[in-house]
Amino acid sequence: MQYALYYWTGIQGRGEFVRLALEDAGADYVDMARVHGDAVMQPFLDGHSGGARPFAPPFLKAGRQVIAQVAAILDFLGPTLDLVPQAASRRMQALQLQLTIADLVAEVHDTHHPIAASKYYEDQKTAARARAAAMRDERLPKFLGYFEQVLKANGGRHPLREHSYVDLSLFQLLSGLDYMFPRRMQALWPTLPLLRALKDRVEQRPGIAAYLASERRLPFNTNGIFRHYPELDSDR
Repeated sequence: MQYALYYWTGIQGRGEFVRLALEDAGADYVDMARVHGDAVMQPFLDGHSGGARPFAPPFLKAGRQVIAQVAAILDFLGPTLDLVPQAASRRMQALQLQLTIADLVAEVHDTHHPIAASKYYEDQKTAARARAAAMRDERLPKFLGYFEQVLKANGGRHPLREHSYVDLSLFQLLSGLDYMFPRRMQALWPTLPLLRALKDRVEQRPGIAAYLASERRLPFNTNGIFRHYPELDSDR
């Protein structure tokens, strides 16, 4: 089956979690907005196309089905792409972990947009500094410490004891945080040896390595979820 992925052009954001799964599995897919422009998404967002109406991208079209929300998309793709264990209990565990990743991604976004998503970062710098301090000091150690413990409890290599889309999403999360908070992550890495090793292993997977070396992989930038503003970073 050929999949159609819909996400904004030029933005390194939530759509990347889906791209990594498709690329790792060698799936046949078309990045619709990159081929046809962002306007190709509007009929879906307006409810004028078949399938469930998405609130916002990313969303995926598979045959007649339209699936939105990253966790739901990955839960849908996982069994077909062999990116999740087949047991229902393990699939639920994968979804739970993915939703926890989504919680942290939402907090990452709110670090640089703590007042309103509709306002520019430059209009909320003071609030962003306070939010970033809480993120660095409290939230990152709590979330990343949790994922480190999950890895340790499951043999140290994979959160689900075998490769899954959760590995790929953790890679994207950690890569984004490395870009956003380089000083803070440098201080945290010694406490996260299993996550660091997982990130390195995923980066070396054939499909991922080829993708990262291609023009399809957009660099992190200040238009996406993970944004580097030096004034928001610190080693503590």
